[in-house]
Amino acid sequence: MSNISSSPTSDDSDEYPQVTQTDLDRATFRVGLNPAVRKQRITISLDTNLIEYFKLKAGERGYQTLINETLRQAKEREELEDVLRRIIREELSRETGSSRP
Repeated sequence: MSNISSSPTSDDSDEYPQVTQTDLDRATFRVGLNPAVRKQRITISLDTNLIEYFKLKAGERGYQTLINETLRQAKEREELEDVLRRIIREELSRETGSSRP
């Protein structure tokens, strides 16, 4: 039986290239086979009472996560409203167009 291992040891670490920050910046992060959503760190000034509200609502989850989810839901709701308005306009124009003599 052989004691040869395929895992790297300190002796053969030169075989693997060093990963730089540039490499990480160009990388596509994935969860399974799908690209993972990346977050960007920003600085934003919000009203104190707004921060307190989200801190109380968030509990153990973290208020920044809750703010992020709330903003995402607002964006998705706006996109849904745009789609619904377009569909209603199309349906109304068909109704108006078909009722003409």
